[in-house]
Amino acid sequence: MGDVKYASVSVPFDETFYEEMFIQYFTENLGYKYLHGPNVERTSDLYQDVFLPRILKKSLCRINSELPAVAIDEAMMKLSSVEGGSLEQCNEVFTDYLQSGVEVRYFDGKEDRDDIVYLVDYEHPEKNFFHVVNQWTYVEYENKRPDLIVFLNGIPVVIFELKSPSREETSASDAYLQLRNYMKAIPSLFVPNAFCVMSDMAETRVGTITATEDRYVAWKSMDGDYSDTQGADWKTMLEGMFRKERLCDIIRNFICFNDSADKAVKILAAYHQYFGVKKAAARALSAVDGSGQIGVFWHTQGSGKSLSMVFFAHLMQRLVENPTFVVVTDRNDLDDQLFG
Repeated sequence: MGDVKYASVSVPFDETFYEEMFIQYFTENLGYKYLHGPNVERTSDLYQDVFLPRILKKSLCRINSELPAVAIDEAMMKLSSVEGGSLEQCNEVFTDYLQSGVEVRYFDGKEDRDDIVYLVDYEHPEKNFFHVVNQWTYVEYENKRPDLIVFLNGIPVVIFELKSPSREETSASDAYLQLRNYMKAIPSLFVPNAFCVMSDMAETRVGTITATEDRYVAWKSMDGDYSDTQGADWKTMLEGMFRKERLCDIIRNFICFNDSADKAVKILAAYHQYFGVKKAAARALSAVDGSGQIGVFWHTQGSGKSLSMVFFAHLMQRLVENPTFVVVTDRNDLDDQLFG
């Protein structure tokens, strides 16, 4: 046989390629449905759809099947025109909608009624609609197209900004600046936002709309195992945060606001807080049914002990009927922090 020569094929490892890797992981590993933004039929040529057309209403009707259409329409109207002033204030209102539902008042043909329209089926995560969409054009002060958006029941809850791993002049810091630019140019798309992700493959970090760059942190565990946090990468973050039941749990129980006189700070639990609180809650439930004794939730200094207590108390309120919490602190500033 003669010499066999193989042609070398160069695959451009750019942002588009990286974007496609994310999309493939979402669809093949996490069970999300993929939509290409330019192919989605919009409600008008103004490109001002915050929500996926038709998906949101379809979801609300399914989740709240016992409510009449007029109640769903009232909720849709409130979701489309959130009152609050600043982006942070509007986002806080919408976060409450996501976690607790939308209070509506409607006429049922005989009398005015008050009810709650829920946006997410937290008891049956698989019954919600999960989409990953790329190149979703939105026009407000400027025309912008974020790289990837995760829609939950048609609501844009997570926005991704990706940078090419092969370009030395760009990094995750550039992704952060791009996200801040989006918040100024298309703020309405961030009103329903739960959190944001920035990644250049070498570095993948998550944070909220109020987070400074140093508050964007890596998610270093898929399941609460900390034995290989040094090897955490973008797949660790996707697997650890975007399993359908996991994303629903994070949105419902592990996002809160700390409001002060001058600003609102939105807080997303770090991976060690999430998994630690989940384990502590499971132990507490077993203690309630057993000896009543559980162990210590250990934190290092500066790792968010107070917030872990807040998330723990919030979660236990859902799991135990009328629990009582006693908080003992050794500094006045901790009293103020916990109260906030």
